[in-house]
Amino acid sequence: MKKLGFGLMRMPSLDPNDPAKVDIDQVKQMVDLFMSKGFTYFDTAIMYNNFASQRAAKEVLVDRYPRDSFTLATKLHNAFFNSLEERDKVFDDQLEQTGAGYFDYYLLHGIEAGSYPHYEKYDCFSWLLEKKAQGLVKHAGFSFHDTPELLDEILTKHPEMEFVQIQLNYLDWDSEWIQSRAVYEVARKHGKPVIVMEPVKGGTLAKVPEEAEKLLKAAAPELSVPSWAIRFAASLDGVMMVLSGMSTLDQMRDNVSYMEDFHPLTEAEAALTHKAAEIINAQIAIPCTGCAYCTGGCPMNICIPKYFSLYNEDMREDLEHKGWTVNFSNYGNLTRTFGKAADCVACGQCESVCPQHLPIIDLMRKVSAHFDR
Repeated sequence: MKKLGFGLMRMPSLDPNDPAKVDIDQVKQMVDLFMSKGFTYFDTAIMYNNFASQRAAKEVLVDRYPRDSFTLATKLHNAFFNSLEERDKVFDDQLEQTGAGYFDYYLLHGIEAGSYPHYEKYDCFSWLLEKKAQGLVKHAGFSFHDTPELLDEILTKHPEMEFVQIQLNYLDWDSEWIQSRAVYEVARKHGKPVIVMEPVKGGTLAKVPEEAEKLLKAAAPELSVPSWAIRFAASLDGVMMVLSGMSTLDQMRDNVSYMEDFHPLTEAEAALTHKAAEIINAQIAIPCTGCAYCTGGCPMNICIPKYFSLYNEDMREDLEHKGWTVNFSNYGNLTRTFGKAADCVACGQCESVCPQHLPIIDLMRKVSAHFDR
């Protein structure tokens, strides 16, 4: 397989405030271009695009292409089962929603210290191997959001897992929170192929500070800024697939343009990405990837990632004490549909599901202090 995968997580929507209203026509065009260039890997999950992703996968892909012409991955998330029987119900629902017949790659979703005991309690690793023996899953693995020590523990206990999906990008490579490098090295120590998620960190590495952009453009004027992030991940030994959550046809065109005939980064190019990371890390306030896991159960309907993005924009420009910016208008427009940052009741639901382990409650207070004036 070519190394670029289509992550059906941030598909274009007909309503900017409702990701479930997927722009099916545009996604079909994206799928057609992707397939025409020889790319075949698609990744979905239960909650992507506000629970619309798996059904969209059926409409844009499964119903339109021969089953053996593409590769489909989906996942079992710990939030959706609390019994042995419910594991099967989730799986059967996924088969029905996608119409796929079987899954080429199936993952236990987002394992971290809080969710790992749940997967063990319900014997999900053995369950997944049973699905493989039944021909309903071709390859068994898991996605992971935690420390290298925990990953080492899991892979030591479950060497039967065939691959690991991790968050990896040049900004998080040496991050004390994400520890991309250390987690990647544990996966390689155990000989597991790696699938990369968040290579562009939810768009952060597509729109970088001007100084970082100039650095990258000076080295390769013909390449887009996000291309550096995708190529950084794809260049690493043992990385079998890099997932990109493309949300426009233009993003698809750009990604396939340099991944169709992929050339790994040179040592000099890799060094440039680390310099760019230093510049970006000096300016980013909240390292949110915009996955939106936090929003589904928010009792106050607060669009947490959108508010973080606006806050980051103001902090990046060092405007905290410079009065009004356009982001105050953007914030006000959003509050007509969503709860304000000040409406947070500190229930903690968001923090319990955040893959980045962000202190969202405290961060909401900062956002509120900035925008709710």
